[in-house]
Order: sequence, then C-alpha cells, then structure tokens
Amino acid sequence: MKRVVGVVMGAVMLAVTAAAPPEAAAQVQRGLEWGPCEEKAAGGTAGDTTVLPREPAPQDSGVECATLRVPLDYREPYQTISIALNRIKGQASRDHNHLGVLLVNPGGPGASGQSMATYVATSLPADLARRFDVIGFDPRGVGRSEPALRCMDPVKHYAAPRPDAVPRNAADESVLLGRARQYAEACATRWSWLLPHMTTENSVRDMDAIRQALGEERISYLGYSYGTYLGAVYATLFPGRVKRFVLDSVVDPRHVWYDSNLNQNVAFDRRHRDFLKWTARHNNVYKLGATGKAVSFAWYSTRERLRTRPAGGVVGPSEFDDVYTLGGYSDIVWPQLAQALSAYVKRGDTEPLLTAYRRYAAGDAEDENGYAVYLGIQCRDAAWPRNWARWRADTSAIHARRPFMAWSNAWFNAPCAFWPEPGAKPVRVRDDRRLPPILLLQSRHDAATPYSGALTLRRIFSRSRLVVEPGGNHGVALGGNTCADRHLAAYLKDGTLPGAAGRSASGPVAPDARCAATPKPKPAEPSQQPSRQAVRMPLMAGWSR
Repeated sequence: MKRVVGVVMGAVMLAVTAAAPPEAAAQVQRGLEWGPCEEKAAGGTAGDTTVLPREPAPQDSGVECATLRVPLDYREPYQTISIALNRIKGQASRDHNHLGVLLVNPGGPGASGQSMATYVATSLPADLARRFDVIGFDPRGVGRSEPALRCMDPVKHYAAPRPDAVPRNAADESVLLGRARQYAEACATRWSWLLPHMTTENSVRDMDAIRQALGEERISYLGYSYGTYLGAVYATLFPGRVKRFVLDSVVDPRHVWYDSNLNQNVAFDRRHRDFLKWTARHNNVYKLGATGKAVSFAWYSTRERLRTRPAGGVVGPSEFDDVYTLGGYSDIVWPQLAQALSAYVKRGDTEPLLTAYRRYAAGDAEDENGYAVYLGIQCRDAAWPRNWARWRADTSAIHARRPFMAWSNAWFNAPCAFWPEPGAKPVRVRDDRRLPPILLLQSRHDAATPYSGALTLRRIFSRSRLVVEPGGNHGVALGGNTCADRHLAAYLKDGTLPGAAGRSASGPVAPDARCAATPKPKPAEPSQQPSRQAVRMPLMAGWSR
C-alpha cells in the first residue's frame, strides 16, 4: 500500500473534517467530552512494565478522560478508531497567562501517555504546571485506545524460561526463528485490516486531530525516546502548528529502524560495561572482583550456568538478559542488579535475581500489547531485510565484539523479517522556516538513543538548541537533573533557549549547553530497592523489552 505523503494544511483539514466520517467530523467541530476516568483492571499500562502498575486517578486529582474518533486511513477516512486521552487542567485562566496545551508522549512505540501526563503535571514547577493543560494519549493500538493491538496469549508468549537468545547451532536458531515467524503470523491473522495503518505518520496525524479537537491553533509537546521521532515528524508535516517542542533522548531519523537497532547493540554493550566497572569499583560491597573484566567474567559465567539451571526454574539466560537490559536505561537500578548478581555468585541465593525479574522483566497482557504496537509501527514504518542471512551476518559480527544485547535485540525485532505488511518509505524529517526553535535534551552516553542522533536532529532543525548532560540515563528532563529541568522550565515558560554553539559547514560541532551529570548511585543494602517513582521516568522513556 502506498505511503501517505505530506500535504498542505488545507488538504489536511479537509481530510479530517469534510472527508471524515460523520462522527469524527462532528467531534472535531464540537470538541471533546471530558469526564471521570474509568479504572482499569490491575496491570501496567501498555508499553510500560508490569512492575509499575497504573497509578489510580482519584477524582480530586483533576484528571479527566475523553475519547477521540480518528480515521483509520487518512487517505480514505471513512472507518474510524478511537484514541484515549486524559487531561490535567492548569489552574490559570484561559485569558490570564495560560500557555495552552502540553501534549506528552513517553516513547516506545507502544507506550501509554496517560501515566506520563500525571507525572509531568506533578513534576513541573507548580507555577508553570498551572499554566498548561497537560494532555496524555494512548497512540493508536495502545492501552485504552480501541482497538488495542494484541497478537498472542501473553501467558504462553512470556512463559519462562524462554529459549536462550544466543543460538549455539542451526537447531537453536530454527526454534527462535519459529517464534518470530509465529508472532508475525498471529498478528496478521488477527489484525490484517489494522496493520497497514500502524505507522508513525498516522500517529502524527492522530496528534493533529487531537490538536483540532482541543480547539488549539498550535500545541506544545514533550516527547521522550520514540516520542522524539513522533515530534520530529509532526514538526515536518505540521510546522505551522508547533508552539514549543521539547524532544528528550533523540532518535536519529536517518536510521529508522533496522540500522538504529544495530547501533543500539553497540551502545548497550558499552553501557553494560559501565555497570560492570561500577560494580568493580564497589568490590568491598559486592565482592565480584576489582576490575570490570573480573565482574564481566562473573556475569557471563552466570548467564551460561542459567542455560542448564534456570534460577528458581524461571530465570534462564534470556530472562537474565532482560533484567540487566534495564541497567542500560538507568543507573538507578545498578545497586539492586549488582546485589542480585553478587548474591547468586557468592551464595547461590536466587531470590534477589527472581525479585528483580518479577519487578522489571516479567511480561503480562499489557506488555504484549506494547510489544505488538512496537512491531506494528516499526515493521511498517520502514523497510527491514527479508533475507535472514543478512540479520545473522550483522548480528554475529556485532556479537563477536559486543555480545551483551546483539542477539536478544535481534530476536526482539525478528518478526519484522516476516511481517505481513511491507515496510514503507519513512517521512524525511526536514526543517521549515515556520518552525519555532525546538529544545533538544540528551545524555551523552544514552544507549537507547545514542548521542549522534541528537547531533543529527540539531543539524536538521537549524534553530533548535541542544542541551547535553554527560551521563548515560535514558530520559533527562524531570528525572532529577536540576540544570536540565531549569532549561526545560525556561523554554516552556517563554521560549528561552541557550545561545548557539560553534558551527562547521555541516552543522553544529558541540552542544549548545551542558549540564553536570546526576550523581552516580551508591551501593545499597540488600534490603534496599529503588522506589517505583525513582525508576518511573527511565521506564516510561522507552523500555519495552
């Protein structure tokens, strides 16, 4: 199916109103009907992890919910689907210092924006939060939006221990390929009518439909991780509708999506080595060795042992990979992960490892929904190799020198090799003279969205400004870095940005501003665990493994 191409604003308005189904057009004209939020059955939100269940929204919290009908296909907008929204209204009067709406998205693809909306509204400075209506939304296919994309029984799909992600022979590889093919075929069987329309471009058009239903000429936006790609594509297709955009932990728009995953493999291995070295520096606590090499031996030896003796009969090597992948997103969990490894290696105690697995990596129905949407978007957005020999060669080459995540990430994305819908041509992200300055935030050693992507987007959007902190956590704003939060607040308040850095003929050669890193974590007592709130931001900012 041909990709929807960008069109002028007048044509877009026609597509969403005059040519839309009657119910969608009427809703755009009369606005959204806000009301109390219905409680959902226990479990996490789609694309988030099960260890962070949805926080209740008491009626006095000011959270309201609504549903927006949008076209399934914006080229033939006669069939509709629904997008679930929530809102935390600012206290300022609309004719008195109100700054409009702040749309938020945590990434994924496949993550719900509704929990993030409440987080942002309560984390911004109070005098700023009262001037925005913070709007969260579940993108098409996610969570409370209907239909919610689900492809397989999560009990069977996540049954532990799963096969080792690192194949030792052709038979192992055949089993893993069979799982990937089975998942793609299950999605095709259930959702053949929906999968052609699961694209970033359509999600961006849904965002503009939200803008129209809210009655706003322009919107402000805070997006993390994949949410930065949503923001960049929105700025490309609707430059005249952008007010203040903050893109945090930036996706490189040149490499969606196969190449970006190869780049992640290298970056996550580097970040995992940072964790191993941190553990070694605290050898007096964890006693796994005084060098990164020694701790690495302990980690990979543990992984090997789990192949034949899964911890508690549950945590095999693939589950072990999933647990420690979180450490690549945030160093907040390093003390707990180091303690779990130490307990297993030194005492044969599996309970800390099992606790970490249950808390951070065990999957349920909401995770499966997030995974289905992740694949639905990424497999459809861009072309993926259909020849498995290409995947094997690329993954084997990286695994030989950077083994931490190469194979597990390959299998996570492998259904794209068998996806029923062909990959399209991605939107070419580009600058426009109508765009206002955009704020980019980035950690220098972020593994999920490597630093080079932020430099690329800084070059593309010529009036943007890039603020960098030297750490490696995924998600900078509202995550504890007071310097970054000051830049965020100043920009959202009145558009204030740091001055431009030096430039070369090809674009900026350095960040426009730097913030000091947040302090490295300190070793924790075995009974201590990071709070749910402490890990909420890195989890919301893109962890969907």
